[in-house]
Order: sequence, then C-alpha cells, then structure tokens
Amino acid sequence: MPQNAAPSADQPVPADKTSDGTSIAAPAELPATLAARLKRDADGLVAAIVQQHDTGEVLMLGWMDDEALRRTLTTGRVTFWSRSRQEYWRKGDTSGHAQWVQSVAIDCDGDALLVRADQVGAACHTGARTCFEAGGDLGAVVGNRPETETSEEKTQ
Repeated sequence: MPQNAAPSADQPVPADKTSDGTSIAAPAELPATLAARLKRDADGLVAAIVQQHDTGEVLMLGWMDDEALRRTLTTGRVTFWSRSRQEYWRKGDTSGHAQWVQSVAIDCDGDALLVRADQVGAACHTGARTCFEAGGDLGAVVGNRPETETSEEKTQ
C-alpha cells in the first residue's frame, strides 16, 4: 500500500503484531495430525465457513492455509489468507468488526472448516451483517420433500 494511502478495512497485520502494534508470541506450527487431515485446493487453501455461534447465521466464506488456521486456533481471532492480496488478514483489525473464535470444526472430507465465531458488527466488507445478505437471494425454486408413510400405514 502506498505510504500516503488510507488504510483499508480489515487491513492485514504482521504475524507478530496486533492491530494496535502489541507484540504477540508466535505459537507452534499447526499439529501434524491436523495438517494431515486437511485436503487443500491447488493453492494450498481450505474453505472456511464462518457462522455466528449463538444464532447459526452464516456470515461469510473465507480461505485458510495451514498458517491462517494455526493463527485462528491459537489466537482467538479468525485469520484468513487473502487470495487477491496474497497475505494474511483478520476481520476487524481496522473496522472493529472482529470475529472472535468460539469453535472450529473440520468436515468429514477435510476440505472445509466451520468456524463458529462471535461477530462484532458487519461480517461483509460492504457493511452488511452477512456476505449472503449483501449478495442477495437468487430466487431458487423451493423444493418440498414428499410426504412419507407413517409406520402404521406400512404395517397394513
């Protein structure tokens, strides 16, 4: 970023600093057993779905490599890898709209993470509560599951 440019929302921070410049100790590497479970894409990334921990609201999707996941698991703040900027970033470091980790789970295939977080303010860079609110509904046809027989009907 040019020196005279204003900082953007959710600006990245170095691995050893918080947004206010406080130093943080670098934790150990991602445990090998966990790293072995991850199925990364061609760029070494895993999709990370962020969900509001208490309401279940889906907030956004971000991308993590091993280092971003390690930081997320060990610092209490959700950290992503920016594919466009090629650097780590934490939601809210400049906007104040932080994501505080409540839990992190891996799916059965190892190719997606579910981060349950306490979202402060907007999750979307547009200022919307969720990125899916900002993106909008696509108007899909609503499907209805077929009615099923009751167990009583099956025995007759």
